[in-house]
Amino acid sequence: MAAMEEEPLKRARAHEIGQDLSLLSVDELTARIEVLKEEILRLEQELSQKGATRAAADALFRRG
Repeated sequence: MAAMEEEPLKRARAHEIGQDLSLLSVDELTARIEVLKEEILRLEQELSQKGATRAAADALFRRG
């Protein structure tokens, strides 16, 4: 029965900062750029939320 089992799907390897890009195709590079842009947006949103939370906390504690 082991022969009938499928191999697990290989997941695309995550982009690593500084990795060699010479072996990637134009499509792969474009896809990675899109993923990284989405991740930057997600990081900026989280930073904005944390900044707003901190500003609210600072304002609350400065009243005293």
